[in-house]
Amino acid sequence: MIGLRLLLTAVLSLAAVAAQAQTFPSKPIRLVSPFPAGGPNDAVARIAARAMQARLGQTVVVENIGGAGGTLGARAVVNAPPDGYTLLLVSVANNWGTQPVLYKLGFDPLKALAPVASFVTDKQIIVAHPGVPFRNAPELVAHAKANPGALNYGAPIGIGPHFLMELFKIKSGARIQHVPYRGSGPIITDVIAGQIQLMMAGKSVLLPLVQSGRLRAIAVAASKRWGELPDVGTLVEAGYLDAAYDTIYGIAAPMGTPAAVIETLNAAINDGLRTDEVRASLDKLGIDPTISTVAEFNALVAAEAPRWAEVVRVTGIKAGE
Repeated sequence: MIGLRLLLTAVLSLAAVAAQAQTFPSKPIRLVSPFPAGGPNDAVARIAARAMQARLGQTVVVENIGGAGGTLGARAVVNAPPDGYTLLLVSVANNWGTQPVLYKLGFDPLKALAPVASFVTDKQIIVAHPGVPFRNAPELVAHAKANPGALNYGAPIGIGPHFLMELFKIKSGARIQHVPYRGSGPIITDVIAGQIQLMMAGKSVLLPLVQSGRLRAIAVAASKRWGELPDVGTLVEAGYLDAAYDTIYGIAAPMGTPAAVIETLNAAINDGLRTDEVRASLDKLGIDPTISTVAEFNALVAAEAPRWAEVVRVTGIKAGE
């Protein structure tokens, strides 16, 4: 009798999951961006929300939950019901690579966050206030060595640009002070105002500011120069990085979200990335669409996470809880 009840319970549970998948989505979806508004995460999240919304027939609301290197937003999603209605804008480097090493999360991202789909690949660039007395990476290094500790750069603790700037300092010997911030938006404001001299962040938010002359491009964290900035050298060609470290953004859901719901979301995201409207939005930011199946995104996470964990070890960066 007990066995029959267990079997019946299992059948009913599977039926409920199947019914949910068939009707999904039946209400608005929340997409958490784990950094304040105004930075690359926020820009990408809003494009992703519009792309999903148009194909799912439901409102997708972006909610910025910043703080603790993006871990507060991740925790909010991990603790949400695994039903597909609460999603996280993830950076593969941050969420699966560096955060598990840096922070006492209380959860394992590899077991708590289910990859849904990759979305875009953003590239990193070092920019400066236009009034600084250097125009490229070698000149920056020379100035920093001649004036040790006089230069400051802003970055949230424990995210990709923080690690890349520290790698750059290790390889070049430049002494530049790190000033912690909660997100890229306030850093941009302070660099433009001359409160600090330098920052590294995504092409998605910095390229328009460089092109308008409000910021000066110093170097790109790439192996090849960008078509938009052909005169700006790369940190790889200058010998300050061994390889390119791009930021791959995607969408994740709480682990346990039904596979059919994840596949529905994956299809909506990929369909959005194929449209002229979304491609035009990405082109304005200079970032590349990155289409993947669920399995391909899982494989990408598995490949990139150890690479970024090694960067944590090399730089020796520490963070709080």
